[in-house]
Amino acid sequence: MKKVILFLAEGFEEVEALTVVDYLRRKDVAVDTVSITEDNKVKGVHDIVVIADKVINSINDIDSYDAVIIPGGLPGATNLRDNNKVIDIVKKANRNGKLVAAICAGPIVLEKAGVIHGKNVTSYPGFEDELMSGIYIDDSVVRDCNIITAKGPALAVEFAIEIMRYLLGEEKVDELKKDILY
Repeated sequence: MKKVILFLAEGFEEVEALTVVDYLRRKDVAVDTVSITEDNKVKGVHDIVVIADKVINSINDIDSYDAVIIPGGLPGATNLRDNNKVIDIVKKANRNGKLVAAICAGPIVLEKAGVIHGKNVTSYPGFEDELMSGIYIDDSVVRDCNIITAKGPALAVEFAIEIMRYLLGEEKVDELKKDILY
């Protein structure tokens, strides 16, 4: 069974985080939602409080995960970018060839972690100048090797589908699309 971390920080974009969690869990991917503080209650940008499965200091074995996922939203993405443990986990996941995915403003975390150098990336419009080490592509969802990025909330479904495609393959993507009437 595939296993992923999806980080939650105060001000995360709810639809970007929870769509991914929902769709991956539908196909039996073990998703650990992880608060970056010691409080497992995390308030999103639209005042929706989510109870994370774990807190960041309880993550000891990053090698057991197949992917790290970064939702956007502000100040959620900047809170993730400014957390050294998040950056260390993203670096290690990338170094080990694991999937690293970010949506909306989330790619600023990947820039700080140094994992998008020379890679094709996208983000919410206006963040292009913060992704200087990557090659900005004006597409909805961009996959370059083990890096997946997407533009924003309206693309949460496509982002989740591309993550599933990477982790589980086209057959599971087709099953999900049928299940959700996509």
